[in-house]
Amino acid sequence: MENLFSLFIRSIFVDNMVFAYFLGMCSYLAISKNVKTSFGLGIAVVFVMLITMPVNFLINKYLLSPGALSWLSPALSGVDLSFLTFIMFIAVIAAIVQLVEMIVERYSPALYSSLGIFLPLIAVNCAIMGGSLFMQEREYQTLGEAVTFAAGSGIGWCLAIVGIAAIREKLTYSHVPAPLKGLGIAFIVTGLMGISFMCFLGMEL
Repeated sequence: MENLFSLFIRSIFVDNMVFAYFLGMCSYLAISKNVKTSFGLGIAVVFVMLITMPVNFLINKYLLSPGALSWLSPALSGVDLSFLTFIMFIAVIAAIVQLVEMIVERYSPALYSSLGIFLPLIAVNCAIMGGSLFMQEREYQTLGEAVTFAAGSGIGWCLAIVGIAAIREKLTYSHVPAPLKGLGIAFIVTGLMGISFMCFLGMEL
């Protein structure tokens, strides 16, 4: 349990998808003009990660890894389907994003309209794919670790986009030099937030 808690905290603050790896930046910069919309997208990303990463963990463990098919037959222990990793992970992510899009359109038309094209683009959000690939690279051994990492990564991304949205809302009332208005100041603030998150590197987890 202590190991899972450490993994959860680390994936939010230390290995933050935005500030540590700069993944998912297109949606992060484009949507982060309004806190409400940013929070809605953040929750959608958390939901997608919570489903796709555990599913991809099971697919990787029981189908794609070298020798993973030995549970079907000892004769298949030499089969290596790892070359299918990208296409399988992408297929799972696309299917879940389609489900999320239908749910949001059905129950929150205003949020669906605000997110626009960026809701289906969660399917190509590199933070989602990056999470699954990190999970595979780090060789998490249990489904619990995969779920914990998914929750922490999603919450970390949501925290990042809501944080920058809150700052950008305040900046609309500030005097920002004309050349830096819009994405210019957003990049500067993102860099400063990334530096501030580096203080968590000293945490003993």
